[in-house]
Amino acid sequence: MRMRLCNFCVKSGILCQKCQEKIRTGDVSETYMRIAKLLIKLEEKYASIQKIFLNNVYNVDHIIALAVGNGDNSRLLVSRGRILRELSKSIGKRIRVFEESGDVRKFLEDLFMPTKILAINTIWLPDRSTETRVVLPERPRRLFLSEDVFKELAEKIRGMTLRITFEDQEERYYS
Repeated sequence: MRMRLCNFCVKSGILCQKCQEKIRTGDVSETYMRIAKLLIKLEEKYASIQKIFLNNVYNVDHIIALAVGNGDNSRLLVSRGRILRELSKSIGKRIRVFEESGDVRKFLEDLFMPTKILAINTIWLPDRSTETRVVLPERPRRLFLSEDVFKELAEKIRGMTLRITFEDQEERYYS
């Protein structure tokens, strides 16, 4: 597995100067270190982990979001989700996986999975900032994450401001 810290440093727990500096400056979090160590242990059991690149780890509410390299999302899901279940059980939080370099649509589809996205729009605001509006099918009885968690994940991972609307709300505006 490739990662932002030295493999030896993560395995041993004794950090070299470069790795210490990354943690001191906040470039890499303690959660990243913990997840990397768990993935290295799982690497012996699941060979597909050897090819992934763990770019970053985000801790939001009761979710741990793993930002992996392009195409690595499928490598973590190849074992019918066993890797993520074991990781989730070890951490005690739910795990979500995102490709860091994918396009915006792919990122949002991964974020809202299994809910289907009907439309994605960019809203240009007067202060020259933008918001990304995501239209989902009519409001489900219960979303698997709260809207605030979706928004915070989008902000932390991609730096995007998210506005979530539902199809049944859209009809009211145009009727």
